[in-house]
Amino acid sequence: MNAVDVGKKLVALCREGKSAEVMETLYDTGIVSVEAVAFAGGSRETTGVAACIEKGKHWRENHEIHSAKVEGPFPHDDRFAVFFSYDVTQKASKQRIKMDEVAIYTVKNGKIVREEFFYNM
Repeated sequence: MNAVDVGKKLVALCREGKSAEVMETLYDTGIVSVEAVAFAGGSRETTGVAACIEKGKHWRENHEIHSAKVEGPFPHDDRFAVFFSYDVTQKASKQRIKMDEVAIYTVKNGKIVREEFFYNM
């Protein structure tokens, strides 16, 4: 699959609420995921499918998702961008927030090898 095909598959799965399946099927084993900021004293970078799956699971366990919107993909050579918009409540603080995020994905050999997230905190 090329970047456009991978992007279309990612967007379709995310719209179905299957973000874990995205990681299991579209990520390269050595994927590098880069957040805009480091959380709880951790690193901004996460490497490997298993670590990315755990990071996603942790996020879902700590947020109640009221709505999610996914737009894209917006292709550019071996990369594509996706726009995410969320309405969530942070379970620990009970604070409801709306967040917008742009993700840039890099594809090699039909798999996502890098993802970078851009958002305001």
